Amino acid sequence: MSLKTVFENPKLTLAQIINMSVGFFGIQFGWDLQRANMGRIYENLGANPDQVPLLFLAAPLTGLLVQPIIGYLSDRTWHPKWGRRRPYFMIGAIVSSIALVFMPHSSALWMAAGLLWILDVFGNIAMEPFRAFVTDKLPDSQVNRGFIMQSMMIGLGGSVASALPWLMKNVFSLENTATQGNIPENVKFSFYIGAFFFFAAVLWTVLTTKEYPPREEELKGQTDKGFSNGVKEIFSALKNMPKRMQIVSLVQFFTWPGLFLMWFYYTTAVAVNVFGGKDASDPIYAQGADFGSLTLAYYSVITFLFALVLPKIADALGRKTTHAICLLCGAIGLISVAWVHDKNMLYLCMTGVGIAWASILSMPYAMLSGSLPKDKIGIYMGIFNFFIVLPEIIASLGFGWLMRNVLNNDRLLAVQLGGGLMILAAVICYLFIREPKKTDEVLASELSIEENRSV
Repeated sequence: MSLKTVFENPKLTLAQIINMSVGFFGIQFGWDLQRANMGRIYENLGANPDQVPLLFLAAPLTGLLVQPIIGYLSDRTWHPKWGRRRPYFMIGAIVSSIALVFMPHSSALWMAAGLLWILDVFGNIAMEPFRAFVTDKLPDSQVNRGFIMQSMMIGLGGSVASALPWLMKNVFSLENTATQGNIPENVKFSFYIGAFFFFAAVLWTVLTTKEYPPREEELKGQTDKGFSNGVKEIFSALKNMPKRMQIVSLVQFFTWPGLFLMWFYYTTAVAVNVFGGKDASDPIYAQGADFGSLTLAYYSVITFLFALVLPKIADALGRKTTHAICLLCGAIGLISVAWVHDKNMLYLCMTGVGIAWASILSMPYAMLSGSLPKDKIGIYMGIFNFFIVLPEIIASLGFGWLMRNVLNNDRLLAVQLGGGLMILAAVICYLFIREPKKTDEVLASELSIEENRSV
């Protein structure tokens, strides 16, 4: 029996759960800014569509190493003032915010790719311990509530971040076009605002949330902190991955390429295929890219709202069935973009994506609940993220060839292919994940986010 089973953490109030989740709002703000705008920035700097995936490669390669290492280190970190996970929140937030400020001043492709690498590395340093943070702070009966709250913060942060370029143009009248080799003013100011929110939100969580000190028994089990021991533990955890985690990881492996292809190509596909723009210097292209970002903001709003009802749906249908249905909604949303002739129909497409995104951010972690050793949760969350990073690496290495030789650089076909992979993930989820009978009986209490009890 694990220590956390014997010594149950006290329940937190809703306000306390919100405070510990606010940092995720800022982190997601940074992620969605780069996801919605990096393809556009690369094309502004002269990249062809088939070059875009490769320009995303350095970041996931580094993330493959950073995530389990940060998980291992944060499991073994303790400072009387800063705690266990919060030092990593702060370091990641500071450097990521600086990268966001410099990103729109990139003058060449190598500079933009380098800053994206820095942003992804330190974004992972800030984000990785947040998943373990939920397990550290909350009792088992509130763990899933914590993940759902993170999903809501992700939806809120993503919606504001993705809408910023459109707001900068249509509300503040900043230019959304620029000559080749330059970044439009509306994108520049969006990144400045993103840097502020990234840092401020993480700082809020750091200042308002305290961590529990490790117990004596935990410290005795973590006396060896050497690098070689860390490598051994990571490989041992990977080798002994629980069966349920193996299947959920496979679902992740086929889910995330659909998301990456959307982030690579969706806004530029809207600009070219829906609006009829020619290139990054064309005002129609810029208008389409801004509108595409606005619809990405809309799907984040859907994510925020759907997270409120997701626990009740999962209670009724079970986690795996709920997740499979949500993935199918996302797949239909991505595939149907090709049938859009009226730009406003894109909102309907992104409704499906928003439903899927809410589930992707919570249900896989909920399905893992109870199957991971509590004293190695940081390592296992890092390993679990392998199956997010690996698809991005594969897409970055191989999709450029596919774009050139099979898809004829058609951005819209790339988005549709992503939808097809999401269907495959849904099928694997429904057919191969086994849920204990107890799950449906206790899910309501585990996933409820309305309960509000004091410590």
